[in-house]
Amino acid sequence: MPLTINVHEAKTHFSRLLEQAHAGQKILLAKAGKPYARLIPLAPTGITRQPGRLSGRVPEAFFEPLPIGELDAWEGK
Repeated sequence: MPLTINVHEAKTHFSRLLEQAHAGQKILLAKAGKPYARLIPLAPTGITRQPGRLSGRVPEAFFEPLPIGELDAWEGK
């Protein structure tokens, strides 16, 4: 069951409420006693970056210097 907090009280104790939400507590923010918004913890992304995972997928031509005409175009000449 979510914890219901008035907006004025939420402004006063925002840091504490953030810690509670981060710990898993669902908080319902109310304005004039009516539900207005929810403060809930973020779901973990589950995505882990792995450096070098795509090694060998970039052609060698990618690393060659650009022709002078193309460099000039990039520099607005």
